[in-house]
Amino acid sequence: MSLERYMTRRVAGVGGVELAVDLWPAGPAGRRSAEPERPGYLLVHGLASNARLYDGVAAALVAAGHSAATVDLRGHGRSAKPDDGYDYETMCADLVAVLDNLAKDPGPTAFGRPVVVGQSFGGNLVVELAHRHPDKLSGIVGIDGGMFDLRSRFSSWEEAEQALAPPRIDGMRLEELERRLVEMHPDWPPAGIAGTLANFEVREDGTIAPWLTFDRHLKIVRTMWESSPQTIYPEIIVPVLFLLAESPAAPAVLTAAKRAGIEQALGALAHGEVKWFSPADHDVHAQHPDEVAAALLDFGRETTNSTIT
Repeated sequence: MSLERYMTRRVAGVGGVELAVDLWPAGPAGRRSAEPERPGYLLVHGLASNARLYDGVAAALVAAGHSAATVDLRGHGRSAKPDDGYDYETMCADLVAVLDNLAKDPGPTAFGRPVVVGQSFGGNLVVELAHRHPDKLSGIVGIDGGMFDLRSRFSSWEEAEQALAPPRIDGMRLEELERRLVEMHPDWPPAGIAGTLANFEVREDGTIAPWLTFDRHLKIVRTMWESSPQTIYPEIIVPVLFLLAESPAAPAVLTAAKRAGIEQALGALAHGEVKWFSPADHDVHAQHPDEVAAALLDFGRETTNSTIT
């Protein structure tokens, strides 16, 4: 399956911040995605990640006849990198700008009211989006995210800051990073490795640096610290799906916390469901793109059918 993107466009977010959006047209399997049974999908990455980790998922969605779009959030990837705007209000408004832009597309790139998908921190972000702008989407999906409550995991901001600060790998050579990634993830497809490498700027001397700077990374962590998705679940009216990864290598306390968090979420949401991937990595969308896409397609059919009826 070809992983070539259809086109990359620049969308103006809050304050004119340019966001890179990759738009994939509906594939040969079908009709335009604006038809009710074929929703489009907006795919949102996680903290310090980028749109290209969704390449495999997007390719599978369009092969099934759906439009898909992936976005680099502000500060990440090929998007602009301002020093501010890393709060939920601004980042949700950025996503609304992207959705409004996609809504104007006719024909094979039409989106209608899409399913919006977020991985890790992106899952928490799309929960906020669904709470603030339910009219913009038909449902949301959290891929190993959407239930993170940092205050329940850490006793203080200082503890959270220390635990979630990014590793200092500025200056590592690109080939060394790629070697480590292949060694760490032997079952990942090439698109997953390539997508992870795209988290980094490659300098002229062959060394790398994260696109998301250390300070901006911590600003997003602070945003997560100051807001809990559990407080807004009861007010979310659109269907929600969680695709969660379970790894035998993960500490038992983290697995228990994830299961407790999802039980709380499902108990509070009006329409919530969960599907587990086990064993699987946190970046399950990069590891198992076809399986994740299949789950998204099933959910998309459920959300549109419930809307129609």
